[in-house]
Amino acid sequence: MFEFEFIPIVCGLILGGAWEQTEAYGIHAGDHRIRADCVTETHAVEIGLDDRRSSYDSVHQAIFAAHLTGREPMVVIIDTNGIEDAAEYQVETVARLAGVEYRVYDRDYLLRVQMTEPFRSRLRLSHPVTPAASH
Repeated sequence: MFEFEFIPIVCGLILGGAWEQTEAYGIHAGDHRIRADCVTETHAVEIGLDDRRSSYDSVHQAIFAAHLTGREPMVVIIDTNGIEDAAEYQVETVARLAGVEYRVYDRDYLLRVQMTEPFRSRLRLSHPVTPAASH
């Protein structure tokens, strides 16, 4: 599986954000854009897979997206093998040193969340939650 397959699950179903958000910025060399994996009301989130060198830049991307969006940075690593490998360890260490929120979600857990979402949606529709009356 690839990182892009987990972004809607983590961002939409767990964090309640919007995924693949484009953020623009300008410098003297012209206008540029980045694509944030996930933007919630409070965080700019970079999502990566364990055991991948591409995850090393997750902290950088999360901090820069947070700067552009005015939110806090967060890094989420998808654990695909149940082992904390060198890439996970380095990303977590750097994130914590930089004060970036760091989370790990198990791949199988995320797939179960995705597979059971239709049942939770149906339940929410048939039993809507209403706010308690205030006195």
